[in-house]
Amino acid sequence: MRLRFARPARPARPARPPDRAAEAAAAPAAGRPASPRRDGDQAGHALRAPSKLHAFNRYEIKYLVDTARVPALREQLAARLAPDSHGADGGYGVWSVYYDTAGLRFYWEKIEGLRFRRKLRIRHYGDRSTVDDDSTVYVEIKQRVNRVTQKRRIALPYRTARRLCDERVLIEHDPAQRGFVSEVLGLVSGLDLRPVAMTGYQREAFVGQDADLGLRVTLDHRVRGRDRDFHLGADAENRLIVPASRSIVEVKANERVPYWLTDLAARAELQVVRVSKYCQSVEAFGRAPRSIFHVHDHDPAADLTAAAPGSEA
Repeated sequence: MRLRFARPARPARPARPPDRAAEAAAAPAAGRPASPRRDGDQAGHALRAPSKLHAFNRYEIKYLVDTARVPALREQLAARLAPDSHGADGGYGVWSVYYDTAGLRFYWEKIEGLRFRRKLRIRHYGDRSTVDDDSTVYVEIKQRVNRVTQKRRIALPYRTARRLCDERVLIEHDPAQRGFVSEVLGLVSGLDLRPVAMTGYQREAFVGQDADLGLRVTLDHRVRGRDRDFHLGADAENRLIVPASRSIVEVKANERVPYWLTDLAARAELQVVRVSKYCQSVEAFGRAPRSIFHVHDHDPAADLTAAAPGSEA
């Protein structure tokens, strides 16, 4: 069964602010899906790059679940899927710095549901308190082409990733990375990109095996963020951008989602959502009006508009 995404009604909102930055060069053709590989280098997930440039295509669907239901859901997933080899003892941290234009071009492209859209980020897997200039991070371009999500990335030392994305310097790179590095440089220079938002969460991941090979299901808890101090290792305050009472389930498949998983989602009353953690962060910190896709808490006292939101490291 191929995934079917219902197209939600477009939300009423103020006119999109003009973004007059120059257009970036067209994206190169996405590479073939890479096979998962298990590494033991450092904390992160099992989809490690088998080459200097890691690229894969997938279908994605997201659900919202009450955090209280996560233990039962985890048990059911573990009965059919294998745990991510790097996700023992409660999973691992995922921290991302997102780049956008002054007019939030990438944000609005997501909200408007454009058939082709991109976003650029620097991502770290593991404990952010240990991040320094030599830590391995991933510079990623995640894009949507119709219903297919394509992600391309390269692993770099953090200092080198910042030179590319912040200082807009052509870094030394493997010849196989040339097209990707040039595309990143074209985006940050041509569109005048800058760090806009940071997100972080605790992730548990499960991977398919045998007949479900290529399937990946993740549970993301305690989704936090901030709108300043964008160094990944900064000792800065974060706050919840998705209520603690909610977790995000992501299902990623190369071609199809098995029937047993769609049945499980129905039994668990999982709610399909078109949520973006990046957009959630932008809206939570008031950089754009809250869209119809914004995740609110049922408890008004815990709404993200509260005068004194709770913070977490």
